[in-house]
This record gives sequence, structure tokens and C-alpha cells, in this order.
Amino acid sequence: MRLALASDHAGVLLKGKIFQFLSYKGYEVIDLGPEREDPVDYPDYAARVALMVSRGEVERGILICGTGLGMMVVANKFKGVRAVSVSDEYSARQSRKHLNANVLCLGARVLGEELALSLLEAWLTTDFEGGRHLRRLEKLKRIEEGNLK
Repeated sequence: MRLALASDHAGVLLKGKIFQFLSYKGYEVIDLGPEREDPVDYPDYAARVALMVSRGEVERGILICGTGLGMMVVANKFKGVRAVSVSDEYSARQSRKHLNANVLCLGARVLGEELALSLLEAWLTTDFEGGRHLRRLEKLKRIEEGNLK
């Protein structure tokens, strides 16, 4: 699976751990920065990942900031992106099973490294169930396209 990965300055250290984890597991990971903890603006990095997901250049994206929330808001502005921020394994799995979430946003200041990696693994190894959830995603797509009926 091909993944895009980025953070802001708050998530640089956790991003490095996630990159190592994913590489060890055999994923193809594109690290879109930043490389240092100097202050940066999270929308710039969230947009890089979300654009790649939206264009189908990667299957999924992973974003890290202080809480995961800013990254999630930005990523969800892109067509076809379903970004989630989770803090427990159940939500991580459900976001895949029911929402087919394609961007995971993690909070480096609210999650420990071990929990973050556990959430990531649960999210990456859970498949979309389809069925009734596909019908609901089609409705989301129509809303995204401006068709509110």
C-alpha cells in the first residue's frame, strides 16, 4: 500500500517513529515533511497529503499535529477525502469499516507513541465493509458535489 505522511512541527518526532514503523511493515511511504521542529503552518502539510489522496496518487494518508484536529479539518476540504482523528482502536477500526476513511490524523500532544502506533495499525489493517455503508458514502459524495437532494 502506498501512503503519504506529513506533520506540522508538533508532530515531527512522532512522524519519524511512524515512518520507521511503516517502512518496517513493508509499506511504501512518501514523507512530505517537515524534517525539523521549526514552526510551520499545518494547513500547508495537510494539503500536500490530502491532494495526493484526492488525486489517487496514494491509497491513504497520515497526518500528525498537536491534536490531529487541525489536520483533519484541512484534509476534509479536499474532494474524496474522508479524514478522521481517533484516540481509540474501536474508532480507528470503525472509521475504516463504515466510513472507508482514507486519511488518519493523529495528535502528537495527546497520544503516546505506543497508542499512536496501535491506532495506526488498527486503521491500516481494517477493511471497508461496503454494503449499507457504500450507499451512505454515495450520499456523502453527492453532498460533496453540491447535490443536497
